[in-house]
Amino acid sequence: MTLEPKMRIHVEQHADDRGMSMPRRLCFGGHQVEVLEALDQWYGPDYRYIKVRGHDGGLYILCFDELHAEWSLTMFTSARAQMRIA
Repeated sequence: MTLEPKMRIHVEQHADDRGMSMPRRLCFGGHQVEVLEALDQWYGPDYRYIKVRGHDGGLYILCFDELHAEWSLTMFTSARAQMRIA
C-alpha cells in the first residue's frame, strides 16, 4: 500500500486556555492564511488533527505529528467549493 505524501506547512501557533498549541497562521506555497477559529480536533497516540477556518473562508484539516513536531496539511476546501455543496 502506498501512502499519499503529506504537504508540510509552517504553522505559527499560540497556546489556548489549556496550554495546548493552537494554530494562528498557516504558511505554505507563498501563501499566508490567518486562522479565524478552530472548529474541531481529535487525537491519536502521537498525533493531533485540527480542523480550522481561515480568513479566506477555507476549511483546513491540519495534522500535528508530536514525535517529529511537524505540521502537515491533510485537507483543504475553499469557500467557493463549500458554497456549491450547500
